[in-house]
Amino acid sequence: MKSSRRGFLAGTAAAALGFPMIAAARAPITLRFQSTWPAQDIFHEYALDFAAKVNAMSGGRLRIEVLPAGAVVKAFDLIDAVSRGRLDGGHGVVTYWHGKNSAAGLWGSGPAFGMDANTVLAWHRYGGGSALLDEIYRSLDLDVRSFLYGPMPTQPFGWFRKPVKRAGELKGLKFRTVGLAVDLYREMGVEVNPLPAGEIVPAMDRGMIDAAEFNNASSDRQLGLPDVARYCMLQSFHQSAEQFEILFNRPRYDALPEELKAIITHAVEAASADMSWKAIERYSQDYLDLQGKVSFRKTPDAILKRQLAAWNKVVAEKSAENPMFRKVSDSMRAYAQRTCRWQHDTLVDYRMAYRHFFAGKAPKKGRG
Repeated sequence: MKSSRRGFLAGTAAAALGFPMIAAARAPITLRFQSTWPAQDIFHEYALDFAAKVNAMSGGRLRIEVLPAGAVVKAFDLIDAVSRGRLDGGHGVVTYWHGKNSAAGLWGSGPAFGMDANTVLAWHRYGGGSALLDEIYRSLDLDVRSFLYGPMPTQPFGWFRKPVKRAGELKGLKFRTVGLAVDLYREMGVEVNPLPAGEIVPAMDRGMIDAAEFNNASSDRQLGLPDVARYCMLQSFHQSAEQFEILFNRPRYDALPEELKAIITHAVEAASADMSWKAIERYSQDYLDLQGKVSFRKTPDAILKRQLAAWNKVVAEKSAENPMFRKVSDSMRAYAQRTCRWQHDTLVDYRMAYRHFFAGKAPKKGRG
């Protein structure tokens, strides 16, 4: 009996000593992220949504904490902070890095040869875009692992104090945009100031810029653009096919167990679908709520055609000076020629059905 009791006590003591080691082994891996968006913007919410999916799917083994823009670094400094390990990861858009290599601007800026944002993501995933972006980042010594997701709807031309009717009215206009859209609008005679999101409305309020674009009804409303400009011009080719980017510090990512890497991959896919659904829900409601408070106008076709002509010049100039730009552009063009033909031949005209059911009927206001 005494021998048995001694064995039991010894086993209990060993278990007690071993338990803290097991607990330590199961301690969650915590990654600190920052977004490039203000805390109240729906884009930051998308970043939080992605993190929440990873945290839930990993069962607590991996925890991503997301800070808003400026918490650690400025929005346009995010990729450098992630590469150097100052941050474990981040949430933004590829076109923010086009100043490092103009080819990066092709993920988001311009008409994408007729592709919509989801088709650009298809090109990135299956048409070689991912390998090309990795090649760009390696050439810049950026030690990051990039995931693209979240197809954005076509962005408005922008917010103006008076409607724009002709392309000639843009000459000399002080305008905010980013990415290769800067080059596109400069080609059209616009004076461009590529401000980060949080600086747009103060700059318009002080007269530093005359007009600006950001992204969508929800974000634009939260930023306060309807408070400083009365007219929003809808439809544009300057950013008609953009998407979001999730960045990881590559050594930090590579050190993760394979099952956690798989969770991240599938969380990106899940977040991409969820973002596109949430965008439809929220953007449409905020667009409806702004009716009567501001005036929404369609951008004239003449201006849209002028954008396309300007883009031809931008692509020719950048391709001549940057072989990587040409490489990415040629890849996108080839993919668009095949996939867009399929889309145009097979997709029904949804506008026809909408007009059939709702012609002359104003939608009712009220959330969900």
